[in-house]
Amino acid sequence: MLPESVIIKLDALRKRRDEIEVLLSQEDATNDINNFKALSKEFSEINPIIDHYDNYKIVIASIDDSKEIINTGDEDLKLLALEEIDTLNNDLNVVEKELKLMLLPKDKSDAGSAYLEIRAGAGGDEAAIFAAELLRLYLRLCERKKWKFEIISNKPSEPNGTKEAVLQVDGLNVYKSLKFESGVHRVQRVPETESQGRVHTSTVTVAVLPMQDEIEEKEIDKNELRVDTYRASGAGGQHVNKTDSAIRITHLPTGIVVECQDDRSQHKNKTKALSLLSAKLKAKELEEQQQNIANERKLLVGSGDRSEKIRTYNFPQGRVTDHRIKLTQHNLDNIMDGDLESILDALLTEHQLEQLSSLEENG
Repeated sequence: MLPESVIIKLDALRKRRDEIEVLLSQEDATNDINNFKALSKEFSEINPIIDHYDNYKIVIASIDDSKEIINTGDEDLKLLALEEIDTLNNDLNVVEKELKLMLLPKDKSDAGSAYLEIRAGAGGDEAAIFAAELLRLYLRLCERKKWKFEIISNKPSEPNGTKEAVLQVDGLNVYKSLKFESGVHRVQRVPETESQGRVHTSTVTVAVLPMQDEIEEKEIDKNELRVDTYRASGAGGQHVNKTDSAIRITHLPTGIVVECQDDRSQHKNKTKALSLLSAKLKAKELEEQQQNIANERKLLVGSGDRSEKIRTYNFPQGRVTDHRIKLTQHNLDNIMDGDLESILDALLTEHQLEQLSSLEENG
């Protein structure tokens, strides 16, 4: 049975759903389009919870009915009722767990898109090479998940590495899937330049930032920006190399710098760069409110030091270990080809279990 505190919360949600339904049915509901969108989104989030709550109440009522049959004295009916109760109790456990998961605190950014930033850390050329390989890993993951993506910026490093790259990834539940990728990724292997066959350790930092929708996007004072144009580097054809289409924007109060060289249009690059800057400023603001930490990168990815890590990719042994959930898989080749979903699902499940435990302790 659900705790009384959870029942009270569910009843309050039902009342709120009914209120929203009335508001959306009014003739002038679409006059304020932003409010209409917000109400519609809230309704779509609450309604499935109430549907599950109704199922829960149906199961409870069925269990009560079976118990009444047991008290009638008919032996044949008693046996049938006892079997029915066993089945219903299993159904009740399933519905209860689903309801509790649906009631967990939601990160409102979960359903949306994200920026993914990859930066070579400690390890010189080897770190840059692994950064390029991680970039490919995430691009392959996007293809597997059928997410749309754009490479907003990419700073190549000789001979075939990447100093820093920023991806814009669009799709349903992108941020929910990728947010646990933020942190230090450590690689252990023998570099091609290592003549004595020694295993080296290098690091790459990854930061995942939720994209803000137009309603929530942080307003930016244009007087606080320095905008520089430059010629894009890397692939893109003669046009990219001959025009100053790439954009670099510096937010003067915070020192945050964003770049975009993806598009041939300077205007489009500026729009994308401003959106990325808005996401970084919003993330910084939220983290300062929650933990009073001024440098959001320190929270997301640490310093890049070898001792700080969330995951290790060990090439000699063909294994990947996620240190947060103590999960080791021996399918490194598949993972480097974007087959990351089992790790992402395990991280999400562990996170939900921790939330459930907290909910039950407080409930």
